[in-house]
Amino acid sequence: MRKLVLLSVILFFAIFGATAQEKYNGLNNSLSNLYRLSDAKTRSISPENYTGEKGKGGMATLEEGSAKNAARDLGEGWKVNPFVVIEPGETFTMAEIDVSGSIEHIWMTPTGNWRFSIFRIYWDDETEPSVECPVGDFFGMGWGEYAHLNSLAVCVNPGSAFNCYWQMPFRKKCKITMENIDKKAMRLYYQIDYCETEVPDDAAYFHAQFRRASPNKYREPYTIVEGIKGKGQYVGTYLAWQVNNNGWWGEGEIKFFMDGDTEFPTICGTGTEDYFCGSYDFDTRSTNEAGVQTTNYTEFSTPYAGLHQVIRPDGHYNANQRFGLYRWHITDPIRFEKDLKVTIQDLGWRGDGRYLAQKSDIASVAFWYQREPHATFPKLISKDELEVR
Repeated sequence: MRKLVLLSVILFFAIFGATAQEKYNGLNNSLSNLYRLSDAKTRSISPENYTGEKGKGGMATLEEGSAKNAARDLGEGWKVNPFVVIEPGETFTMAEIDVSGSIEHIWMTPTGNWRFSIFRIYWDDETEPSVECPVGDFFGMGWGEYAHLNSLAVCVNPGSAFNCYWQMPFRKKCKITMENIDKKAMRLYYQIDYCETEVPDDAAYFHAQFRRASPNKYREPYTIVEGIKGKGQYVGTYLAWQVNNNGWWGEGEIKFFMDGDTEFPTICGTGTEDYFCGSYDFDTRSTNEAGVQTTNYTEFSTPYAGLHQVIRPDGHYNANQRFGLYRWHITDPIRFEKDLKVTIQDLGWRGDGRYLAQKSDIASVAFWYQREPHATFPKLISKDELEVR
C-alpha cells in the first residue's frame, strides 16, 4: 500500500510539478490525499448520459434506447441505452465539455477492427486534434488482439476493456470523437470520467500521435515523432513491432533530439530492450535435464514499462513475430524547451557478430504534454496503410 501511495504522488508531481499540485483542486487524487476536500465537481459521460449533466443519467426511453429490446420488460432506467452504434464512415462525438476541467479516466470496449476506429481529442478551440490515433494503438493493442496490459497510465483487461488514466486538463473545452473508417458498423460502450475545476497556468495539454512504416526504410531510423514545437515533456512510447527476418531484432538505440539538436541527440539509449526496461533479448534461459539450453521471449507488464504482447508464428498464416511494447516516462519525463524529435534504429543481429539493418513493420504512438498551439500533425495514413496484414 505504501508503494502505491508513493507511485501516485510521483505520477502527479512528475507531470504537473509541485506548483501545479498546490493550485490544482481537480487533480489531487492520489492515495496520499484522497481525504482532502475539493471544490472540483465530478462528472461522467456515457451513452446513458451524453452530456454528463448532474442528475441526467439513465433517462433514455425505450423508444430511443440501444438496448430497448433487452429492457422491454423493465422500462426506463433499466440499462436502456448502454452503447452506441457507429456506422461505416461516421464520426461520433463521444464527449463535448464546455467548462474548464480535466479528463481523469476513459474506459471503453470497441468492437470491430481497432485499426479502423480512429480516436481523436480536441482541446479548447482547436480545429486540428491533439490526439489522433487508431484506438487499439492508443491503448497498446496495435495488432488487433487482446493482451493483458497492467500499468499506471493504461490498463487493458479481459476481454477487451481499454482503460486510460493519463490526466488531461483543459481550460475551455474538450471534444472527443471516434471515427469508423471500416466497412462494417461498430458497437461502442464507453465512459469518460472528468472533473470540472480551475486549471493552473502551468498545466500543459496532453497529446498523442500515431505513425507507421511498413516496412521501415533500409538503413534509416524509424521516426516515432518529429516536428514537436514548444515547451513540454515527453511521457510515453508504444510500439507495435513486426520482425520480417529471423534472429534477434532489438539492437536499435532510441534517440531524443531536443532544443536544437541536429546530427547527434542529447539522449541516446543503448538498445531497444534496454529502453523498454528489459535486458538480453527479453529472454529467459533455462537448461533441461539433458543439458540443452532453451530461450523464450517472456512477456511482462509493470507500472512503467512492458513487453506485454508476443504473437508467435503458427507456421501457416501468422508467419512473422509480432511484439507490443510500452514505456511510460512518469517518474522520468523527457523535458524540452523548444522542440523534440524521437527516433529508434531498426537494428538486428547477424549470426557472425555484426549488426543487421532490418526492414521491420513498425507502428508507434508518442505521448507528450506541451503548451498549445501544437505543430500540425502529419496526415493520417490511408486505411490500406493502417491495415494489419
